[in-house]
Amino acid sequence: MAGRGDPPEGTPEGLPGGNDDEYRSVVFDESFVRAARLQEFSARERMGDHATAVRSRPGRGLRSGPRHFLVLVLLIAMAFGAALYTGVRHPYRPPEGRPVQTLRSTVVPLAPEGTVAGGDPAGLFARSPAADFRTGAAGITLPAVRHTRNFSDDQVMTALTIAKDYLVGSSVDPAVLGQGAVRPVRVLLDPDQLDQFDRSMNEPEDDGRHAATGWLVRFDPDRVAMAAPEVRVRGSLAFAEAGPDALEVTTDHTFAYTVRPAGAGGGATAAPDGRTADGASLFTVRRQLHFRFDRGDLRAHRAELLFSYTQAGPMSCSADAAAVMQPLLAGRRATGRGPAGTDPYESGRAAAAVCGTLSSGGQPPR
Repeated sequence: MAGRGDPPEGTPEGLPGGNDDEYRSVVFDESFVRAARLQEFSARERMGDHATAVRSRPGRGLRSGPRHFLVLVLLIAMAFGAALYTGVRHPYRPPEGRPVQTLRSTVVPLAPEGTVAGGDPAGLFARSPAADFRTGAAGITLPAVRHTRNFSDDQVMTALTIAKDYLVGSSVDPAVLGQGAVRPVRVLLDPDQLDQFDRSMNEPEDDGRHAATGWLVRFDPDRVAMAAPEVRVRGSLAFAEAGPDALEVTTDHTFAYTVRPAGAGGGATAAPDGRTADGASLFTVRRQLHFRFDRGDLRAHRAELLFSYTQAGPMSCSADAAAVMQPLLAGRRATGRGPAGTDPYESGRAAAAVCGTLSSGGQPPR
C-alpha cells in the first residue's frame, strides 16, 4: 500500500530515486521555505492585473541587519559628539594654577647723621664698605645648584638666572637708572603682574602696592645723574621649593652708586651753609626680593615678584621715594631722622620701618 508521500500507483520501477533516502537531502523543511527570497503568489493574487507569478520576500536577517548597523553607527556618533561637547563646555573645569600675587613693597629712606660726604667716584668707593664689591652683574653670584624634589638642576639654574637678570635689569642697567627705561624689567615679569607694574610706573603711590621703586631703582634725570657708570654690588641668592609646582628664590643685595646733581658735569656744588662740596656722593640701596616661579615662568624666562623690601640712603625721612629715589647730594643734610644705626651693608633680616638713620659705617668718612 502506498504511503502518504508516494504516488497513488506507487513509485515507478526502473526510475532513479525510488528510494526515499536518495531525496532526503533535497527535502525542503518549513524553515527553508520561510527563509526563501521568492514566494509564489496564490491563485487569487495571480488573477489581478499585472500580477507576476512570484514576489520578493526579504529575509528577516537581511532586512534587520543593515538597519541595526546604521542605528549602532548613529548611536556611536551621538555619544562621541556628546563627549566632545561636554569636554568643551563642561562647567566643572579642572583647577588651574595658583593665581599670581600682587607685589607688596616697602621703601625705607635712611637719613644721614650729618652732612653728606662728597668726593670723586673712585675715592668714594675706596673709602666705603663697597671698596671690595664687584662691579655690576659680576657682583651677583649664583649659589651652588642642586635639584629639589620636583625640579631638576636645569630648572633650578633657570630660576636663579632669571632672578639675576631681574636684579641686573632693575638695579644696574644705566637706561633704567637714569633714562626712565622700564622694558628691561617689564619683559621679565609674569603677564599677570604687568597691569600692576604699568600703574606703578605711570601713577606711583606709596601704598605698598604701586611704588615704582619697589620694582626697580631709578633717579630723576632732571635732578640726579650718575657720577660714574659703575655700580658696586654684593649679596646672595637662595632657593627653595614651594610645593610640587613652584620654586621660590630670595635675594639680598647691596648696590652702591655714585651720584651728582644733573647738569653739574662732576664739578663742585654749593651746600646750603655756603660751603663748597665735591660733586659726587655715595648712594647705597639694599634690596631684598622674593620671587616665585611656576613651570610656565621657567619656560618663558619670566618671574613673579612677590615681595620687595628696600633701604636707601642718604635720603631725608620726608622724601617721597615712590616714583624715584631722591638721594641727598654732597654737602646736604637730612631734615629728619629715624631709628639710629641702620647699616645697608649689613646682611641678615632687615626690619621694616618708616625711616632709618644711615649709620656712620655705611658712609665714606668726610
